Amino acid sequence: MIAATLSVGFLPLVDAAPLIVAHEMGFAAEEGIALDLRRAPSWSSVRDMLSFGQVEAAHMLAPVPVATALGLGGNGTPLSAVSVLSVNGDIIGVSNDLAAKLRAGGHDFAFRDARAAGAALIAHATQPLRLGVPFPFSMHAELLYYWLTALGLPAPQSVDIRTVPPSLMAAALEAGEIDAFCVGEPWGSMAVENGVGTLLLPGNAIWSFAPEKVLAVRSDWAAAEGQLLGRLIRAVWRAGRWLAEPGSPTLAAELLSRPQYLDLPSEILDRALTGRIVISPQGEERHVPRFVEFHRGAASFPWRSQAEWIGLQLAKRMGLDQTTAAQAARAVFRSDLYRQALAPTQAELPGASSKLEGALIHETAVSSVAGRLFLGPDAFFDGKVFEPDAV
Repeated sequence: MIAATLSVGFLPLVDAAPLIVAHEMGFAAEEGIALDLRRAPSWSSVRDMLSFGQVEAAHMLAPVPVATALGLGGNGTPLSAVSVLSVNGDIIGVSNDLAAKLRAGGHDFAFRDARAAGAALIAHATQPLRLGVPFPFSMHAELLYYWLTALGLPAPQSVDIRTVPPSLMAAALEAGEIDAFCVGEPWGSMAVENGVGTLLLPGNAIWSFAPEKVLAVRSDWAAAEGQLLGRLIRAVWRAGRWLAEPGSPTLAAELLSRPQYLDLPSEILDRALTGRIVISPQGEERHVPRFVEFHRGAASFPWRSQAEWIGLQLAKRMGLDQTTAAQAARAVFRSDLYRQALAPTQAELPGASSKLEGALIHETAVSSVAGRLFLGPDAFFDGKVFEPDAV
């Protein structure tokens, strides 16, 4: 029996899969809710849909609720990230002209070495490098800034950052408006499919466990509608668990390809879901393990330390007090609400809500509520480790 219908805003991206699967595969119905999925054209529009009460929940860039808490962008309506919808899933691409220069300079497009790819990009790109990102407060932007700055090109100061909606990224590259981009799939693959770009690096080569999208709600709605929120979190968690099963990518790609969702060929969507990425118009393929994660390694857990890392990156860039920003950011990722929602399930929940970020090179067993939980690698490409308690 359906007790309520929840409207949810989303952008046409592969990492909206948990919401689409929750609706299409009946996980929402099992929780007694129906999802009214509403496609938005841009990240600013989906943020405003949520902030102004046009939807109850949203597929959201992980940094947006943190930025809102810091007074950056939006109308100031407090937002809560109650679950992580996806980890990783971003891709960096370059124009064909720039790709040719990189190849001429000896870069092999091996698609795994962030240091080598970044050094080649800095050496051969016309300065300032024009970079397309889907939104100013996004993991796309944070990964680019972290990566380029670590390699000696201070960002965003020394680059020209341009905001381009994901679905228009390939067109901006073709029109010569940008030299390179960082975007979520399938829009990097569409640049390849349209013959206008070459993929340089997956986002997980920069940070191997970056929270990309979150399930966001208004904080006042979360406080008032705890039971409905719990049902929504559980439905999305079950969808993520299903997506992690070996036989799921093919069916998931078919669901996502439907006109009301991404409206693209399923074989293109399957690339991100399987990690088998075609990187060039010539058909070169690279296999990227854990290209996007929805469930494994506690992927959907909203770690407060991840929120704190985002908050500090924003504070450094915008000249805000770092201690205040870290405290505000931590409060946005609601691990407490996530734990409450999943308590009745068989979910393996971490024993802590914060951790060192970047410390794991291999799969590692950690303490959990039920015993042992295996977390995957979460290293940064430069080997640095973020310690929340050191802020």
